[in-house]
Amino acid sequence: MDKAVRHARKRGMIVTTITNGFRLTQEWIERLNAAGLQGMQISIDNLEPDDISMKSLKSVEGKLELLSKHAQFKVNVNSVLGVTGERTQDVVTVAETAAKYGLQHSVGVLHDGSGTLKPLSPAQMQAYEKVTQISPSMVHSLNYWLFQKNLMNGQGNDWHCRAGARYLYVTEDGRVHWCSQQRGYPNIPLLDYTLEDIKREYHTEKGCAATCTLSCVHQMSMFDRRRQTITDPTTKASTPPVSAAGPVS
Repeated sequence: MDKAVRHARKRGMIVTTITNGFRLTQEWIERLNAAGLQGMQISIDNLEPDDISMKSLKSVEGKLELLSKHAQFKVNVNSVLGVTGERTQDVVTVAETAAKYGLQHSVGVLHDGSGTLKPLSPAQMQAYEKVTQISPSMVHSLNYWLFQKNLMNGQGNDWHCRAGARYLYVTEDGRVHWCSQQRGYPNIPLLDYTLEDIKREYHTEKGCAATCTLSCVHQMSMFDRRRQTITDPTTKASTPPVSAAGPVS
């Protein structure tokens, strides 16, 4: 994975990784530091592992401590609102734990298996407000006003998803997909991914875009939101970022 990070960084790409953190070690963190990784998102679904998800705070809190001590890249801990009403306060505990280790925290809106939205309840709205106060961020505030506010109220967004162009989701087997929730297309090995693929996906309309809840894709697509004209995505100024889920997952 560090080889892929280094290769992309040498070409001016933004490189981040999404991981559950289970296999993180100090050695891996230092290898990613040396490769030039710019960001890592640790996904946490609950406080204790259960039948739905093993991505729990209990499972990875020790990894958060390791990252706080050794990571030279930005670390964001992400949790999800809307799993169940009883688990609403879990996100507050996760946010407080992230803050304890000096790490950024973000919270997403629950999506279903296809990555589409599920509106939040009043209690979940309150929890969202609380965690954003614990870990304020300009990027996430912007994302709230442009995307999440509508989603939290059960409304869609009018935007053009640039997955497969500005945003490349690369799985541990080295294949490019639209995102974590839309795997299977284009499903092309990264080494075989061409400028023609980037051009095609840049203009491809994604049917899931209106109710997409994936903040990482929103953020990378923001580059074009205020543009008066669409520029050629293959130029140097428009080199697509890469989000990679690799061996550390």
